[in-house]
Amino acid sequence: MSKFEQITLHASGLSFSALAAGRGPLVLCLHGFPDCMRSYRHQLPAFAAAGYRAIAPMMRGYEPSSQPANGDYHIVRMAEDVIGWLDELGAERVHLIGHDWGAVVSYVAAAMAPERFHSLTTIAIPHPGGMERGQAIRHVPKQLANSWYMAFFQLRGISDAFVSARNWAFIDKLWRDWSPGWKWPTEELEAVKQTLGQPGVKSAALGYYRAFIDRGEGAKQTRRLFRTPIRVPTLALTGALDGCMDSRLYEHSMSNHEFHAGFRVERFDGAGHFLHQEQPERANKLLIDWVQSHEPAATPSS
Repeated sequence: MSKFEQITLHASGLSFSALAAGRGPLVLCLHGFPDCMRSYRHQLPAFAAAGYRAIAPMMRGYEPSSQPANGDYHIVRMAEDVIGWLDELGAERVHLIGHDWGAVVSYVAAAMAPERFHSLTTIAIPHPGGMERGQAIRHVPKQLANSWYMAFFQLRGISDAFVSARNWAFIDKLWRDWSPGWKWPTEELEAVKQTLGQPGVKSAALGYYRAFIDRGEGAKQTRRLFRTPIRVPTLALTGALDGCMDSRLYEHSMSNHEFHAGFRVERFDGAGHFLHQEQPERANKLLIDWVQSHEPAATPSS
């Protein structure tokens, strides 16, 4: 932690801890579940060395200071958080990277405000609107079994108790199943468990899944944005061994129909759901090359 700046961001009346490194054009990195801002511990220094300022915030609900009183964890609200952070930082446009739920939020933020982003990179999650339009599940029925946990999380009370039982053994299982063969650093999974163990965080993290399927206005707004084409150049990274989102889904959910500024998919052999942590050198090279290729052209001096 000592090699990172620890800063606080504000949006939607909430406060968000964040790790930051470097100076230069801004790269914003969004984590998913079950994870925390340390998910990008390999990427922040790499971006800093390449001349960027990289920031990885805790997502909404992942600490007491960012838990809204109304318990709203619809994706559209997290996308609004992102825009709020950019406003606070005085950043007209940035490069956006998201993993897992952070990827879903990134798709929605890019659809909501494409003028705020130079580039978009998503990790481990194909475009949700494309998944529905392309009937990806019909082509990859195995994904129904992979997604069993999403239904389990709808069992309020039961799933809440089970997730944290026996020192969060359920979280060990997800990391093991989603990234088979990965020997993760023990201290990193412990950091995730400590994050989830803070007051209200477990309920917030599961709240993402519950809000995703409800019929409220937030869910309707989110789905409208899922159907909105993305006008930001997009790089999508997927692990061939991903046990959470089958990598074959990308072939049936990513097309020019969703990405009006173009897209590219890169598959990591030998990696799973947490590919940016499993193969950081390859991930960092791809991420930095992508961001650099989408820097705005310098204005000629007069």
